[in-house]
Amino acid sequence: MSTELSEGRDLNRLEEEEQTSEAQSRLISNEMASIPEYYAGKSVLITGATGFMGKVLVEKLLRSCPDVKALYILVRPKAGQSMKQRVSDMMKCKLFDRVREENPDFHQKIIPISSELTQPGLSISSVDVERLTACINIVFHCAATIRFDEPLKHALQLNVIATQQLLSLAQQMHHLEAFIHISTAYANCNCKHIDEIIYPPPVEPKKLIESLEWMDDGIVRDITPRLIGDRPNTYTYTKALAEHVVQQEQDKLNIGIIRPSIVGASWQEPFPGWIDNFNGPSGVFIAAGKGILRTMRANNDAVADLIPVDMVINLTLAAGWYTAVHRPKTALVYNCTTGSLNPFHWGEIEHHVMSSFKRNPLEQAFRRPNANITSNYLIYQYWILVSHKFPAFIYDLFLRLCGQKPQMMRIFNRLHKAISLLEYFSSQEWQWNSENMNMLMSHLTPEDRKIFNFDVRQLNWPEYIENYCIGTKKYVLNEDMSDIPAARQHLRKLRNIRYTFNTMLVVFIWRVFIARSQMARNIWYFVVSLCFKFLSYFRASSTLTN
Repeated sequence: MSTELSEGRDLNRLEEEEQTSEAQSRLISNEMASIPEYYAGKSVLITGATGFMGKVLVEKLLRSCPDVKALYILVRPKAGQSMKQRVSDMMKCKLFDRVREENPDFHQKIIPISSELTQPGLSISSVDVERLTACINIVFHCAATIRFDEPLKHALQLNVIATQQLLSLAQQMHHLEAFIHISTAYANCNCKHIDEIIYPPPVEPKKLIESLEWMDDGIVRDITPRLIGDRPNTYTYTKALAEHVVQQEQDKLNIGIIRPSIVGASWQEPFPGWIDNFNGPSGVFIAAGKGILRTMRANNDAVADLIPVDMVINLTLAAGWYTAVHRPKTALVYNCTTGSLNPFHWGEIEHHVMSSFKRNPLEQAFRRPNANITSNYLIYQYWILVSHKFPAFIYDLFLRLCGQKPQMMRIFNRLHKAISLLEYFSSQEWQWNSENMNMLMSHLTPEDRKIFNFDVRQLNWPEYIENYCIGTKKYVLNEDMSDIPAARQHLRKLRNIRYTFNTMLVVFIWRVFIARSQMARNIWYFVVSLCFKFLSYFRASSTLTN
């Protein structure tokens, strides 16, 4: 009997040694592998794959890691559109043109899984749960609500509770090697200097979730300002809570957290300037290019921490590789920002955006592009009244007289709401530590640094802003670049209308005020004579100098 027990122990020890040996050999093999070689044969789970960043992540994986085994994506069926239809529409996007050319059958690697983040267990069927737990190697959690004014309960459900449930699913995965969570650089925007660490949460997430369960929406709405405290919105607040939720699982999972700042259009991949939404700076750029936005409250000298989406995705894939291969003892945080390494300011952005839209104008602009940035509240309110509300009132009055429905005031009200949500981020700046990002870059092979480039120091800002503006024209508004001459002609027409209006306004002021008042005429003649004297003095000085 004792001999049998001894033999059993020896057999178990041999099996454990073999498993350890196999794990060590896989680890050594992975360490020597490049990023594409590591992802070869791997099954990847992606949440938020139909969103802006998620689509870029899917495209990059398929194109740069062609031997990846399968991409499982969680998709929420929408009313009137099935899950398969949503995925089919996504793959028809121009974003996938390069992948389509290189591998027309790329769609076979994309496997949609029906899911709903607001439901218990993410509403994933038991069959799909068994399927995912048996094969997934890497999880990229990109799904979140990015609306700044999202009601707290809904933001908490999507950004925190859904993250908890995905982590619970990840712990059941037999072959999971890395869990990468996409957060935001502004999760801790109540601090001016932000290190690559997970800060203590503003409140214990579990206690907050339990407290809000019994409250109706009205009570939650009333107490939200006190709950979020010195954070500007529910988005940054719930993202901070989500980081804490992820950190609590670092002893059970290999975890990496990516913190991008303001994510903008692509820098290089799959082609410069790709963007597909009005969120963040994109909507502001379009409004300025259309001549609708004429003023914005921001600090000209503050750093505008834009980061191209392809750089964020390159860093994300590299972090997935590093987390799986090196298995850090604690969750590593990567501040994916540009301000510390390659700063660019809001005043410079305003200049380059206006210059770009004058060279490559948008079709049927409301006015010529001519926006200005100010940090002074009174000046800002003055320009809102003069350049936004008054023209909108005149235009809507014209539409009413023509028997059409007024719309411009409604558009401006929506615009003012959008830019007011951005004021917090455009009127101040932060400093982010980026040591982990630099460390990760140093671990890449020269070839991987080219394929998965996230070195923000190489970013040429004027060129990037130019491509960004053209990208909003081509990919968001679906305007043809061949129509630029007609758009320029339209801008010249608007310029002539403006000159005519200004001339008529001067004549009106003269007839109504100056021509009927001796005092006004005296002041007018005095100002004009001063101008003539100044010009005469200037000419005389120039002649003497020559």
